Amino acid sequence: MDRHFSWLDRLVILAIILTGLSFLGGGAYLLYLDGSSYYVISGAVFLIAGAMLWRRRLLGAWLFGGAYVFSLVWTVFEAGTRIWAWVPRMGFLTLLAFFVCLMLPKLLNREEQLGNRSGLSKGLAVICVICAGIAFGIAWLPQNTYLSTTPSPSTPLVAIPSDAVRADQADSDWAAYGRDKDATRYSPLQQIDTQNVKNLKVAWTYRTGDLPPPGKINKWAAETTPIKLGDGVYICTATNNLAKLDPTTGKALWTFDAGTQYQSVPYTAACRGVTYFKSTVSPAGSSCHERIIEATLDMRLIAVDAQNGKLCQGFGENGQVNLLKGLGETVPGFVAVTSPPPIINGVIAVNHQVLDGQKRWAPSGVIRGYDAEDGRFRWAWDVNRPGQHNEPGPGEEYSRGTPNSWAAMTGDDKLGVVYVPTGNSAADYYSASRSANENRVASSIVALDAATGAERWVFQTVHKDTWDYDLGSQPTLFDFPVGNESVPAMLVPTKRGQTFVLDRRTGKPLTSVDERPAPAGNVPGDPRAPTQPWSTGMPRLGFPELAEKNMWGMTPFDQMFCRIKFKQAHYVGEFTPPVIGKPWIEYPGYNGGSDWGSVAYNPNTGVMIANWNNTPMYDRLLSREEADKRGLRPIDDPKFDAGSGGAEGAGAMTGTPYAIDVSPFLMPLTQVLCNEPPYGMITAINLKDQKVLWQGPLGTARNNGPFDLPTYLPIKVGTPNNGGPIITAGNLVFVAAATDNLIRAIDIRTGETLWSDVLPAGGQATPMTYSANGKQYLVIMAGGHHFMRTAPGDYVIAYALP
Repeated sequence: MDRHFSWLDRLVILAIILTGLSFLGGGAYLLYLDGSSYYVISGAVFLIAGAMLWRRRLLGAWLFGGAYVFSLVWTVFEAGTRIWAWVPRMGFLTLLAFFVCLMLPKLLNREEQLGNRSGLSKGLAVICVICAGIAFGIAWLPQNTYLSTTPSPSTPLVAIPSDAVRADQADSDWAAYGRDKDATRYSPLQQIDTQNVKNLKVAWTYRTGDLPPPGKINKWAAETTPIKLGDGVYICTATNNLAKLDPTTGKALWTFDAGTQYQSVPYTAACRGVTYFKSTVSPAGSSCHERIIEATLDMRLIAVDAQNGKLCQGFGENGQVNLLKGLGETVPGFVAVTSPPPIINGVIAVNHQVLDGQKRWAPSGVIRGYDAEDGRFRWAWDVNRPGQHNEPGPGEEYSRGTPNSWAAMTGDDKLGVVYVPTGNSAADYYSASRSANENRVASSIVALDAATGAERWVFQTVHKDTWDYDLGSQPTLFDFPVGNESVPAMLVPTKRGQTFVLDRRTGKPLTSVDERPAPAGNVPGDPRAPTQPWSTGMPRLGFPELAEKNMWGMTPFDQMFCRIKFKQAHYVGEFTPPVIGKPWIEYPGYNGGSDWGSVAYNPNTGVMIANWNNTPMYDRLLSREEADKRGLRPIDDPKFDAGSGGAEGAGAMTGTPYAIDVSPFLMPLTQVLCNEPPYGMITAINLKDQKVLWQGPLGTARNNGPFDLPTYLPIKVGTPNNGGPIITAGNLVFVAAATDNLIRAIDIRTGETLWSDVLPAGGQATPMTYSANGKQYLVIMAGGHHFMRTAPGDYVIAYALP
């Protein structure tokens, strides 16, 4: 090596050689898998170029330049105008090209041969810098955005009758988890609007004191949306403690310690909200005339006096109902309630989650009704006991392993119905042992008579689900025009990104739904459904199917790895079935589309707002031998290790021939997803014509990056998100949800972000708004989320105008 070569020159040349070797080796395997030939071709040229540069041959620079141009042409061919796709293909190579340009003068044998070539090399290096600067600048421009030329609507979808305003909810209140019983997440408040929202400041902060024990942040996500009625803001903490806060100061007026132990935490410590009930039996001013109802992680139904936080002694046994009754054998953390139970005409409807992936004969997913006045049992809906709505007798239990419901349900007082979003039978990824009744009601909206528990109708969104496509979103009730009449309808968002519009009286679709052929699998004795439903009448919240060219990474090396991983897996589009012998890609993933954050709907304009995810999963069925080697045990096994299996990951699935391994489709080293950004989006849909008004990425890169390190760059890359949006009459959408720890205000007419603020912890919750003493407040729970990898916290933060 010539003495004129610096250590940096040597390092660059070594990087080129190693690039060539890795491209050649990985590319050969990718080509064997019937993948792209680019890496083999360019790898060979880079390797030769590096060898010649090591020998101080000018031809090495020209060969490198040729491979660089070839890479650029290939990038244009494969990626086109998808700017994020250029990052792994050209970023690292452009950096190498810059140093090769600076190296050019040293590649000439004699000093006098330099001539004006030194200037040429510097000019080329400057061009590299300019190109890199342009590329970096382009990353700041809006990408994956759309704004319709159709004006945002300003009139209702259907005429709103004068008696439609709920007498039991003042404009100043947020009386339920979804603000109203229809779960619209729409507030008529408009003091904060598009002109003054930029002036929002923190008005008060309340610390709940409920934080994960040391070393236990892997199961923490408060997810709380407070409610506000009259003189109080009511909240639950991650482990079910309750508090009433002063709406103007955030000061605690009372607190209630629920006594939930951490061992009862299932997949995550989450309490999404509480329910308010005004008694018709207890007179006004008496104890427990107004109540706060909460269902807990350790399976209790609690009623406390809204005025002082004391248990309502006439409710259940000293203010509590044991929800474990009739569930049979279980252990703490196996079953839990995380969503606020709705009350329909005096009946509390209660559902619960069952920890995924544990065993085929897990505790039942039964739905139950209890009297809101005294807590007595009213009815049960047990899938495998059709027509039997009583509690099990001595020595009996509800049917085990049946589909459970963990999302927020919605009640309809007028029709006397509770709408239940269901999930899968236990052992989510194997369906051979499910009963016909289980297959009929899983991953569906089930309408139950709120007085008796009798089944009214079922609408299924996935047939024979083995993808964990349970319905996580709360249905939203609204009125929809059909011909010249207004039909009571509901919005049903799904993890698939399909949104169904149903007649809530019958469950019949009001927009077109097609049954399309679905691929078959090869799991013995467990065939897939021949067709699956597609909501073709509503815009899909998702992107086109994956392809090898959609694989991503921060460098060409992890992109090549992701390409190999993609080609190693079975993937034939949506509903790619579980297969034996190789992994398969689930896209959308179980955290794709809409999840528990649900959607928001403005009844005065007919506009729906949805934030959604674009995150594929990488799944694999494991033999019993593999499961044993990995130590996978169900949660009720004495040898169960929470670190080796649980919900949303590897699971033992005992009672079936297979265990399951589920993980995000990402690069294990850099922890970057293998598909191209954006990973999170937000969309506005006009339900008058079922067209997109605007759409764009949700979330910036400020708190995200390779190796889980924050980049602090406010580039709108679009991050995974959990938590929903709200709409106000001030033409604003408020949403946090993304992993950048920001809460933001968006103009509902254009999609433009008008204001944002950094939260002290992850904002994976749905915000709410109310007014008190003439001032409008915006409130968000910043509690973090372990799956979203945001920091845990215990902050309830209120914003207001100065």
